[in-house]
Amino acid sequence: MARLITVAAAQLGPIARNDSRSRVVERLIAHLRESKRMGCDLVVFPELALTTFFPRWYMTDQAEIDSFFERSMPGPETQPLFDEARRLGLGFYLGYAELTPEGRHFNTSILVDGDGLIVGKYRKVHLPGHREHEPSRRFQHLEKRYFDPSDTGFRVWRAFNGILGMAICNDRRWSETYRVMGLQGVEMIMLGYNTPVHNPPAPDHDDLSLFHNQLVMQAGAYQNGCWVVGVAKAGSEEGVPMIGGSQIIAPSGVTVAATRGDGDELAVACCDLDACASYKNTTFNFAVHRMPQHYGLIVERKGAEPPP
Repeated sequence: MARLITVAAAQLGPIARNDSRSRVVERLIAHLRESKRMGCDLVVFPELALTTFFPRWYMTDQAEIDSFFERSMPGPETQPLFDEARRLGLGFYLGYAELTPEGRHFNTSILVDGDGLIVGKYRKVHLPGHREHEPSRRFQHLEKRYFDPSDTGFRVWRAFNGILGMAICNDRRWSETYRVMGLQGVEMIMLGYNTPVHNPPAPDHDDLSLFHNQLVMQAGAYQNGCWVVGVAKAGSEEGVPMIGGSQIIAPSGVTVAATRGDGDELAVACCDLDACASYKNTTFNFAVHRMPQHYGLIVERKGAEPPP
């Protein structure tokens, strides 16, 4: 029998800086209820789904910075999301800013099962942007300032009758993200993102932002024989246009469901995890075809070094 899991890519439209957690959670719960009506088992929300994308502002007041972070999960304002998901029997992936008891700050995602229990946690590996204020930019991208580098790496979890993994935003651009999970037999990778249309250091990329988004996720799915569920927070958020393009991609690399706008919207697909096997057992049979003795530079060298 096929191993079927019906998944909703739960795209969000903009979140204002002054929107309360409770107001955002109401929007997430509305997605849960509609996903249940559509027969879903798992709902994938975006990166930093509880707040606006705060790294676009340079801030020096630590209390102000910390106001965007969650000290517990679930907490008082997010407990209703867990309660409703459990009532509906739905699992979900949620991205948020995490402040640990030790005072560390992470860009985090969790996987929650249909009983409302957290079964996996991931902390973002590839932090983009910059650390110091760059006044020439129309908006900042200060993830390197506000977040600590991951201490989890890329893991996978047995859940929903399959092997699931998580990534966040910029991770999707790096082939290593998919391959490390692929080497653990991953069958579905969930990733949320907040991606501005405009890239200040490389404005010539702007018109290609949606194409690049789809390109990397489709390649990751195909080259590792797994499903990829990419979900945006989209639209014009605090004056910064963000791409949409939320989609569910099959192990073939084909997008089987996608959003059409840049607001709150669901893209839903019934995903057969057994469809991974024809790719994992043939073209991308790692045990038969990989040649790791020739890949040493991937882990030995960080930056590119042309030959002398």
